[in-house]
Amino acid sequence: MKKILLIKTSSLGDLVHTLPVLTDLAYHYPGIRVDWVVEEAFIDIPSLHPAVTRIVPVALRRWRRSPWHSVVWRELVAFWETLRSVEYDLVLDHQGLIKSAVIACLAHGQRWGLDWRGAREPLASFCYDYRCAVARNQHAIIRNRELAARALGYEPPRDLPDYGIGSSIPRLDGLTLPKRYVVCLHATSRASKNWPVAHWIKLGRILANQGFACLLPWGSAAEHLVATTLANEIPQSRVLPSLTLRELACVLHGARLVVGMDTGLTHLAVALGRPTVALYTDSIPSLTGVLPSQGACAINIGNSGQIPNPEQVATIIDTLA
Repeated sequence: MKKILLIKTSSLGDLVHTLPVLTDLAYHYPGIRVDWVVEEAFIDIPSLHPAVTRIVPVALRRWRRSPWHSVVWRELVAFWETLRSVEYDLVLDHQGLIKSAVIACLAHGQRWGLDWRGAREPLASFCYDYRCAVARNQHAIIRNRELAARALGYEPPRDLPDYGIGSSIPRLDGLTLPKRYVVCLHATSRASKNWPVAHWIKLGRILANQGFACLLPWGSAAEHLVATTLANEIPQSRVLPSLTLRELACVLHGARLVVGMDTGLTHLAVALGRPTVALYTDSIPSLTGVLPSQGACAINIGNSGQIPNPEQVATIIDTLA
């Protein structure tokens, strides 16, 4: 049985883009053991995939805030001991950053990663025992799958990705949801990626007229304020309570439709097989846009500097809902 340590610590969208690698590995090597190093805030994502044997949480973001604290040093030692407790056949760094390459160096096993041209931080490539040339002008999911294929010696797949998580989502207890609802993912990590509030209101009213309830998640005080503003203007809409990633996955899984910005939750909706419209205003969807599995439907609209209007989005929704 092969034992693989996969390193992809963040962010949410990047983690979702790595899920098809697990499905590929399980297909080519039944019974394979895959451990995944991930930031502690995102452990819910790899836990959704049945091919993950063990999740190894890391807290680099938190540790950086107080690097000299004794608790941090104890946690670092525990993390190092966890990594060293298994002799891996391959240590596969899908992050391509210096921090992820350092993690790879701490583990037992042959270290594989992207070469100088492919790594996001080229210096990271010097930490690997073996380097793979993967073209950068491809979608992130294709690049991830190709890296794993080259490292493990099978033909890089060219089919649509199988995220492997759609059948493993349980029902969400304790939260009553409408029968027909659309999840509107209005928040993003960068202000330049936002869609105007007036656009969300107009689209929400169109959806309400079609009999949909708009559910509005949030993850910060600022996002809650926007969600409340939208709920006050959109009939039948509702601000969701604070939810974990796993709970949000349950909500997304039951949606008739998801409309979202260029954010990790939008990619998660696609991974769950939900009909999804992804809105782009300041990024390029050909490299990191939503990419559905076979039989699923997801559409990217907009581009860097090209903001879609509500009427365009409503027209696309009519083809999906």
